[in-house]
Amino acid sequence: MIITRTPFRISFFGGGTDYPDWYREHGGAVLATTIDKYCYITCRHLPPFFEHRHRIVYSRIENVRHNDEIEHPAVRAVFNWANVVDGLEIHHDGDLPARSGLGSSSAFTVGLAHALYGLRGQMVSQDTLAKDAIHIEQSLIGENVGSQDQVSAAYGGFNRIDFHRDDSFNVSPLILPGYRREELHDHLMLCFTGLSRIADEIAKSKIDNFKNRETELNLMKEMVYEATTILSDSRVSIDEFGKLLDLSWKYKRSLSDRVSTPEIDHIYDEAMRAGAIGGKILGAGGGGFMLLFAKPDKHAAIREHLKDLVHVSFNFEDSGSRVVLYQPNGL
Repeated sequence: MIITRTPFRISFFGGGTDYPDWYREHGGAVLATTIDKYCYITCRHLPPFFEHRHRIVYSRIENVRHNDEIEHPAVRAVFNWANVVDGLEIHHDGDLPARSGLGSSSAFTVGLAHALYGLRGQMVSQDTLAKDAIHIEQSLIGENVGSQDQVSAAYGGFNRIDFHRDDSFNVSPLILPGYRREELHDHLMLCFTGLSRIADEIAKSKIDNFKNRETELNLMKEMVYEATTILSDSRVSIDEFGKLLDLSWKYKRSLSDRVSTPEIDHIYDEAMRAGAIGGKILGAGGGGFMLLFAKPDKHAAIREHLKDLVHVSFNFEDSGSRVVLYQPNGL
């Protein structure tokens, strides 16, 4: 039995410039961190005593005889990519709900690929895991997804990720003094809007509009470097990071009329009235988690204004996808 633990992520700046349709022409960059909320994948060989060959357990249960009968698109794609022949049982557990803007789909793909490598007794690099997951999601499944989630899930940590025109990428850890990192953490709030969405559809609407939003996307890319400078220079008030988030949210909303909704706008406006400095919807938009930036002494008032939402405490994490249980022979 193999169990992998793969982190979810919070993306601060540059989202949208990590789509191949954009960075293959312009280059891209994002600033993101993983958090201590995880996707767990349990994987074991299934004894040949059942009518089914594979058993996949997530929000539903699938018992199938052939890979192509699997309805879960990521499991089916990963099994075919890995040329899985022997029977397997897969269990998925997540700390936070799916389709919520925290990169949960890519964490699942990375974690499952990692588990299959482990089941075969193979060590795998973070770079390989990220590239495998990007290939599986973009080429095999054919989803309209960017490339940052897979990289964050595989590598972990607080990073600037640069995407190049030749499809390569560089991961540059953001090295901050402990007090500055803690100061940033103490200004952040994470709340669940209660709205779920199909990220693929929203992402496609943004991709289709890229040609009309080149100015905004270039500015959003530059914000990655501006935010890095803010965090790295302790003489600059941390509030500038929040103000930049607010500006970035305005640009992000302009990428597609599906990024925000009247409900999301209302939540954001209420948070700002209660003292938030900035924030954004995470992921493609349309629902899921909202990240807010506010002075710590304003958090109680913001929670009161948004008391109908679920607020989630979190910490930054640095480990990326890990095998947390390794018993390939079931012993």
